[in-house]
Amino acid sequence: MTKQKYMDIYRIVGIAMEVHGELGRGMAEPIYQEAFAIECKLQGIPIAREKELNMYYKGELMQKKYFADFYYNGIVIELKAVNEICPEHRSQLFNYLRITNQQRGILFNFGEESLHTERYLYVEACDDFVLINQDNYRDYITP
Repeated sequence: MTKQKYMDIYRIVGIAMEVHGELGRGMAEPIYQEAFAIECKLQGIPIAREKELNMYYKGELMQKKYFADFYYNGIVIELKAVNEICPEHRSQLFNYLRITNQQRGILFNFGEESLHTERYLYVEACDDFVLINQDNYRDYITP
């Protein structure tokens, strides 16, 4: 991923932090989704809400669709407002990354005392997901 692509992730995380700082925890997920969309608009970020994700089976477009909470510049973004993130939440994001062939995804949880953020890279070559954090993000930035 380029440094600019990483900075896009950083910018989206900043927006979520602003929303959490303003609303705190305890609201319903749709409240955070709407506030997130408003904050993106206020900061001039053209984000797609309820982004339709096409599914294919053996090259054939399927009728069934998934919808990501948000999509921005190649980043699939999922918001939750639960006590804690569980494997099903991660699986949802991972499936979205696979079917859209996108490399970057962010999972936010507004339901915890402080904002919980998980940033992932999808590595198609090995069909695996890497959790990006302060210690390893430089390993994934290309010049």
